[in-house]
Amino acid sequence: MKKGILYSYEKFLPLTDRTPRLSLCEGDTPLIPMGRLGRELGIDLFGKYDGLNPTGSFKDRGMVLAVSKALEEGAKALICASTGNTSASAAAYGAAAGIPCFVLLPAGKVARGKLAQALIYGAKVLAVRGNFDIALELARQAAKERGIAIVNSVNPYRLYGQRSASWEISDELGSAPDWLVLPVGNAGNISAYCAGFEFYREIGRIERLPRLIGVQAEGAAPLVRGCEVDQPETVATAIRIGRPVSADKARRAVEVSNGQFLSVSDDEILEAQKTLASTEGVFAEPASCAPLAGIIKLARQGKLPRGLRIVMVLTGNGLKDPEGAMLRAGEPVEIEGTSAALAEVLGQ
Repeated sequence: MKKGILYSYEKFLPLTDRTPRLSLCEGDTPLIPMGRLGRELGIDLFGKYDGLNPTGSFKDRGMVLAVSKALEEGAKALICASTGNTSASAAAYGAAAGIPCFVLLPAGKVARGKLAQALIYGAKVLAVRGNFDIALELARQAAKERGIAIVNSVNPYRLYGQRSASWEISDELGSAPDWLVLPVGNAGNISAYCAGFEFYREIGRIERLPRLIGVQAEGAAPLVRGCEVDQPETVATAIRIGRPVSADKARRAVEVSNGQFLSVSDDEILEAQKTLASTEGVFAEPASCAPLAGIIKLARQGKLPRGLRIVMVLTGNGLKDPEGAMLRAGEPVEIEGTSAALAEVLGQ
């Protein structure tokens, strides 16, 4: 029976006898073969669908460890800043642990599905007049001054738990993929994947690192531009971040894996989201579709070698942000409630 990553990878995580084994049965998400898209692109393509974690995103992998360690250390409350997914995860694990959770969100900039999650899980949600970077600075200050456990990716246990996805991929494939392509916002996940693959190489589970490809939205691409973005804007709300906290770690991950950063437009992201859903039957939120947009862009530029085994990380469920999907999905066709009207549409 599925138990969660604190059980599945207990010997690889920094747990003690005093660490509560919190679980919402996170992890063990499917690695989906993307046969139709793969054939079209000339590659062996897979999607690691972390949108099937308990709160619908990859954040649960790190949150379960961060909250468990906070409980071990005697924390009385949690705090985080978020573009949406972190808040949902922190609120859920806070509820499961019976500990208050305070969430700071950029006002008017969070998908309603994610906002609803944080609220229904019982967090105290504060809408900050400013962007994510301002909200994070406030959260860090409050954590320092009031002794509240911050559970953003500045918390090292968050990134440690997120390593588990790299282990699952390697265990299922029997090796590391040639490339791992993932969206980059606050830049913690790409560094967590790198650390996870490095650890598996050290203990002999894999022979080499995959090439790590980090994809950002053009309007929020500090790692591509090489400078911070004061007013990041993109339809992909989960990666609408201009000053990524883990930028240095992400740069190292790309360097040691001989990878790269690239950016894609909002149009390319939304088109990739529609393509993924209509071709492979997988509905992922816009940020999660930046990797596919990046792969397609490289293919069009003649920079995608044929025959590669590539895993793209689908970080969040499409139900997180249905408004974004509707921008390309269109509206239903309304008909009269008669057989004749239906037959006309069916072409019979």
